[in-house]
Amino acid sequence: MRIPRILLTAPASGSGKTLITCGILQALVNRGLKVASFKCGPDYIDPMFHGRVIGTKSRNLDTFFTDRDTTRYLFAKNAADCHVAVTEGVMGYYDGLGGIRTEGSTYEAACTLDMPAVLVAGGKGSSLSVLAVIKGFLEYRRDSHIKAVILNQISPAIYGQLKSLIEQELGVKVIGYVPKVTELALESRHLGLVLPEEIEALKDKLNRLAKLLEETLNLDELLRIAGEASEFKADKPFVPILSGAERPVVGVAQDEAFCFTYLDNLELLEEMGAELVPFSPLEDRKLPDGLSGLILSGGYPELHAEALSRNASMREAVRDAVTGGMPCIAECGGFLYLHRELEGSDGAYYPMAGVLDAKAYRTERLGRFGYITLEAKEDQLLGKKGTLVRGHEFHYWDSQRCGESFHARKPVGKREWDCVCAGKTFYAGFPHLFYYSNPRVPFHFLKKCKEYKGC
Repeated sequence: MRIPRILLTAPASGSGKTLITCGILQALVNRGLKVASFKCGPDYIDPMFHGRVIGTKSRNLDTFFTDRDTTRYLFAKNAADCHVAVTEGVMGYYDGLGGIRTEGSTYEAACTLDMPAVLVAGGKGSSLSVLAVIKGFLEYRRDSHIKAVILNQISPAIYGQLKSLIEQELGVKVIGYVPKVTELALESRHLGLVLPEEIEALKDKLNRLAKLLEETLNLDELLRIAGEASEFKADKPFVPILSGAERPVVGVAQDEAFCFTYLDNLELLEEMGAELVPFSPLEDRKLPDGLSGLILSGGYPELHAEALSRNASMREAVRDAVTGGMPCIAECGGFLYLHRELEGSDGAYYPMAGVLDAKAYRTERLGRFGYITLEAKEDQLLGKKGTLVRGHEFHYWDSQRCGESFHARKPVGKREWDCVCAGKTFYAGFPHLFYYSNPRVPFHFLKKCKEYKGC
């Protein structure tokens, strides 16, 4: 396959990668190009900006979650039939597992996909010193994959002089700059950026940013670099398929409170033979008819605790379904929803579904967070004892009952802990799972769904 592709990276988080990526995507879409977009790492919200706001395909690329061949397959699958694929990096370019390895980093994604990278180098508060930063990133690894530079938050007056110096002294092309654009900044909250729907006049902001970038960036050169990427080959991993004609019907929570779901997870369930039906615990009064199973996604239930609590008929329907044996996967926000009570962001406690006789409460800092490998301590919904699956935690809320059905281990260091409440038809805990890390995990869930319906 020939897949024109480019990666946007930076020396650190907070360097403006998301803003610039969204502006470039919008500019390319405005040119009439069919664009695929990706986000390195486990983040949910940045792909929402790519996908929901700009109207492009958007997926995660994560070399901790998936091995080299699977990562390449998912990239090729989601970039097929597009004119160009644009990937946004995570953290600093070389920042990987435990903060001390390049494994799991944006750099490793560039290597895995043989993808040319553009370094977004900040010029705020410095001038000539930016050359030292760029030189360090070019030379830290011999195969840096960095093919060009964008200077961010820099004035037009000094841009031309720095561009000449960078190209003459470092031998890397500078394809433009981005001036300080405070009025176009994207806001943040405790789990990252706010959701796209919450930013007033976001589409107008992005179109104004795209117009600006058409003037300050050489997007034709960006596309030329993307087009020089090597030919791409990817083999499809093994995916087990359900037998029998009848498909299990799985309800998937999808609304403002439950919006953190990997689209690759959902597509894998469908490929295995499931029929997915979205529903809203906020707006719907009952579960969809004919369900064989439930997926309660992560998200921001704490921001909608009062509205979720007011929808008593849905809380009762979920409680009756789960306690009645309907297979259920509940991750992070979905896990919070299953508690007896949830502390909302306003500090008040609200009744929830009541499947778990415990309170979920706010803490002042991130506790367990980052990548983990989960190992089942017992036979349960997702497989037999010893089953392994990869995921991550990132939450400021905690629970009186985090569970102990799985054992979590960090990929670097000695930190480990027990977590997850699980049983034959039940998985509920803080970890977000990436199904392609072990496709037999979602397959086992779907088999239980078929058993529940007797099909």
